[in-house]
Amino acid sequence: MADLSVCIVNWNTREHLKACLESLYAHAEGLELEVIVVDNASSDGSAAMVRESFPRVCLVANENNEGYARGNNQALARASAEYALLLNPDTRVQDGTLRGLLDCAKRHPRAAAVAPRLVYPDGRLQHSCRAFPTPDVVLYELTGLSRLAPRSRIFGKYRMTWWDYNEERPVDQPMASALLVRKVALDEVGYFDEAFPIFFNDVDLCKRFWDAGWEIWFTPSAVVTHFHGASTHQVRRAMIAESHKSWVRFYEKHYRGRISPIAYWSTLLSLEAARLVRSAWAMVTGQ
Repeated sequence: MADLSVCIVNWNTREHLKACLESLYAHAEGLELEVIVVDNASSDGSAAMVRESFPRVCLVANENNEGYARGNNQALARASAEYALLLNPDTRVQDGTLRGLLDCAKRHPRAAAVAPRLVYPDGRLQHSCRAFPTPDVVLYELTGLSRLAPRSRIFGKYRMTWWDYNEERPVDQPMASALLVRKVALDEVGYFDEAFPIFFNDVDLCKRFWDAGWEIWFTPSAVVTHFHGASTHQVRRAMIAESHKSWVRFYEKHYRGRISPIAYWSTLLSLEAARLVRSAWAMVTGQ
């Protein structure tokens, strides 16, 4: 059995995917890796590249773009190791990354997931861990208070901009761009909810982990370089609408009937107003 299953969902990021796979094998450090790539009908030759250059990789070549959530579920269904690393193709693992994640998971037996420190290609920190989007943090984000006082533990709560990422600690919901998950925890709460095809599927999964009594940890002992948004930037305008739709869907699933109706409906109205503003800005700027 492999020490670690690595699950990568790819869409038209051939060169990033190639570099990602190269980094995995270069920094395996004696671990037996089971690498599973799900290609969502890329038109850039990604699947052919994997077949030719990485014959050890288990390739699932979808005939249609099945989305991020379903693609990961396809990969996870094939994963045989105790732990699976969800990895975006626009990432590069570094020395000690894989063992650092596994060691953290073993130190915390109730950890359903472990997140590494994500950095941009120039080495700058990515604020990759967030609190759950409760009504108060939505208010701070939409009113701009989070940007006016990013070091505040209250106003900077959602994006955790008050934190320096130098300590190992529990976190609500890290980005799944690079996320180690414990298969037994996944088997208990279920895989990704495919009602969230692109966005908020990782937030939903993290919420289900915590609600089931599991924990999620961040460790600075593992570092992953993340180029950020290589796939979604190709269709940015459509992604703005999809991100807001998923945010509303998340609220309906996890907060309807669990918070006051005033807080619930005012948050949804605020999110809709934000969507209209972002869409108008994208049309004006062409971004």
